[in-house]
Amino acid sequence: MSVALPADGRAGTSAVQPGTTRKVTFGGRASTVVPVGAQAVSDPLDLGLRPGSNLTVTLYLADGQASDAVTSHPGSRTTSYMTSGNHVDDPDLGGAATTAHWYFLSGVEVLSKPAGAAAVVVGDSLTDGRGSTTDGNDRWPDRLLARLHARPETSGVAVLNQAAGGNRVLNDGLGPNASARFDRDVLAQSGVGWLILFEGVNDIGTADATEAAQRKVAEDLIAAYDQLVVRAHAQGILVYGATLTPFGGNSGYDDPDGHREAARQTVNRWIRTSGRFDTVLDFDRAVRDPERPRRLREAWDTGDHLHLNPAGYQALADAVPVRLFGPRRTSACARPGVGPTILEGGPTAPKGTGSP
Repeated sequence: MSVALPADGRAGTSAVQPGTTRKVTFGGRASTVVPVGAQAVSDPLDLGLRPGSNLTVTLYLADGQASDAVTSHPGSRTTSYMTSGNHVDDPDLGGAATTAHWYFLSGVEVLSKPAGAAAVVVGDSLTDGRGSTTDGNDRWPDRLLARLHARPETSGVAVLNQAAGGNRVLNDGLGPNASARFDRDVLAQSGVGWLILFEGVNDIGTADATEAAQRKVAEDLIAAYDQLVVRAHAQGILVYGATLTPFGGNSGYDDPDGHREAARQTVNRWIRTSGRFDTVLDFDRAVRDPERPRRLREAWDTGDHLHLNPAGYQALADAVPVRLFGPRRTSACARPGVGPTILEGGPTAPKGTGSP
């Protein structure tokens, strides 16, 4: 395995900047075996990264890998290059086959100043970035990061996008449900001071479109949110709840009798008024059509009436007050980052089990 800075600093490029390639080791060894469902943490590297830097990570699978046991992130919307043989030291893989997915890599931890902290975002395809630009890094968490780093007071805040397209809060779907992955994707992350919870539309959209089924899914979502708040607060993490955005007109989720819309309104009412969240982010209000509040604004709609385009994702980012990420009111259990790379072994897919 090697890590380098990509040519021109751009995501998804096939070439790396000359002289930046670093060999990755594991306990001093040049390679490792990742047990199924486990993680392997690399030795730290000194790269002198600037905030917001892109990285190129190159892996060689010496013994191959069964295709059904590959940890993957199909919704990464970033180009990967695949070819036969060991090419971890190659400066350019321009002739290799490409795919807009990530594999194996779970995350990168970066050593930061003691005042640094992370905001974790738990979500589905609306946070994973369906509708954003491949290799463009214009998902709403990317845009939020840019806003945070534009202010000296919040320039030390990292944003960890722990979203998976098609994911649900209550039941497994594309990837383990949000409740099941909460320990791994939130509590086990380093230096977490804040959690943004923006998930639930897939639970509503995949439940039967009957009054009884939608009443139950709304009640169950509220109970699950409450549990996640309790678990985060126990670790000194502030929790910001985001209202669910409209899906009126979507061929799969909208229903003629309005039972799913009623469930969305029930959930949003609880998010706004329960007082369980440290702050409410009203994403519904930020992107809905004022004339047709069951629908997204037309200019920000990708056309499926569920997902947003880059301008819509900018609107979500703009709806998050950056002052919320100032000095933490509580940080008893937050831990500073220590610099290793983390890999995950299949077949239990991690946070990147992707967008349809």
